[in-house]
Amino acid sequence: MKPQKIRDLDQGEIERQLRESEERRFRLRFQMSLGQMDGVKKLRALRKDRARMFTILRERELAAKK
Repeated sequence: MKPQKIRDLDQGEIERQLRESEERRFRLRFQMSLGQMDGVKKLRALRKDRARMFTILRERELAAKK
């Protein structure tokens, strides 16, 4: 997900996306442990998307304090 697309979302929507991505991450890791799929690229992309979301939430938190 592009950073600008994440910035266009409100805080509640970002938090919902984070919960959904955590569920997807769990399923991917479970499938990989069973050897059902080679989801390394998907897992890496998911991890980066989650980091972007956390970064934008933190930016908003710091902006609100100022």
